[in-house]
Amino acid sequence: MTSIELINPADETVLRSVTHTTLAEVDDAILHAVSAQREWAALAPAERAAGLRRFAAAVDGAVEELAMLEVANSGHPISQARWEAGHVRDVLTYYSAAPERMLGSTIPVAGGIDVTFLEPVGVVGIIVPWNFPMTIAAWGFAPALAAGNAVVLKPAEWTPLTALRLAELALEAGLPEGLFQTLPGRGDVVGERFVSNENVRKIVFTGSTATGKKVMAGCAHQVKAVTLELGGKSANVVFADADLEKAAAAAPYSVFENAGQDCCARSRILVERSVLDRFLELLEPAVAGVKVGPVTDESTEMGPLVAKAHFDKVASYVPDDDQVAFRGSAPTGPGFWFPPTVLLPTSRTDRVVTDEIFGPVVSVLPFDDEADAIALANDSIYGLSGSIWTRDVGRAIRVSRAIESGNLSVNSNSSVRYSTPFGGFKQSGLGRELGPDAATAFTETKNVFISTD
Repeated sequence: MTSIELINPADETVLRSVTHTTLAEVDDAILHAVSAQREWAALAPAERAAGLRRFAAAVDGAVEELAMLEVANSGHPISQARWEAGHVRDVLTYYSAAPERMLGSTIPVAGGIDVTFLEPVGVVGIIVPWNFPMTIAAWGFAPALAAGNAVVLKPAEWTPLTALRLAELALEAGLPEGLFQTLPGRGDVVGERFVSNENVRKIVFTGSTATGKKVMAGCAHQVKAVTLELGGKSANVVFADADLEKAAAAAPYSVFENAGQDCCARSRILVERSVLDRFLELLEPAVAGVKVGPVTDESTEMGPLVAKAHFDKVASYVPDDDQVAFRGSAPTGPGFWFPPTVLLPTSRTDRVVTDEIFGPVVSVLPFDDEADAIALANDSIYGLSGSIWTRDVGRAIRVSRAIESGNLSVNSNSSVRYSTPFGGFKQSGLGRELGPDAATAFTETKNVFISTD
């Protein structure tokens, strides 16, 4: 039986050891989930809704506890971690309305009545990454439970603590035992068994595009449903007619939040050439103003990278100062601290422009006109998020329609609201999470014809 020592990324101290789930334990948990799902699906919709509201209330009572776990385990600043825990509560509350609104249809046909039902798929396997352990898990388990399914959740190896606590809170809220289980462990054990076990009917995976492709290929053997939320290299497009002061002030927080460990990070800032120098003049003090420091400090805006291995990966993209325009600050000493870094690449094909660095590193590139901006924004295998800054309403609509991305903001860097759909184009993913239709994605449509002859 293997385990992992969890390291606090802010000071490199050992938090605790977590035992990995064995293959046999995964299979046992899935069988338990099958039984619990039948019990859960048999409840009246109002009862399932009440159960989710109790779960939301339990999370609400544990917001500070969950936040402190995330601070220690993931290196998130305390203000961010509190928001994340509250977000889990809010997502559960939002989807607690879904069980009583899982509506089928009546379809006019000859010789009888035709009706449809939304049936739960059964057991859902959810595999989440280490960058936002609580929130991304909730995007999967809340609508899945609302639709009448059971959930087995595999947290990332580095950051399992909040997921383990959420499973305990589900039990404390009175959800059936086995309905929502957290199984920490290796991806090549727990994650792969979710994919190969025939009792798991759907996989929700968030992580790298390379791993997502393997998950998708594995699911193909059983024609298993899959939702994928993968990588990103999103563009922050700033036109000359934009409010440059506002765009520059907001830009650091669109890429340096969570130390850039965000698939929605606007890690390419594309600026119309005529205002590039002015934008950089405004951006430099904005970057310097990002507060990087102790994660328990209420005013801290950016913490450390999650682990030494990830720090080394990010650092490999900035081996020297050749492309560095300017940097922000970061603490010295223990911890995986990396300063906010702005690059001026000389080529649009440089790997800092094309690769998802997943750290506090942003590239600034000039463009010539609207067509060039669109072409540059779309010159990526990814298409998850992005921003457009302009005062021209027509341009905002044209460019929004032309950029190949699932989530765009105009004169804003907002990416995620639990009440609106979220997902990517191209190799950024498959399917949509969140929004009013998310619970339906965890169902099968059953068509029933009733003859009146």
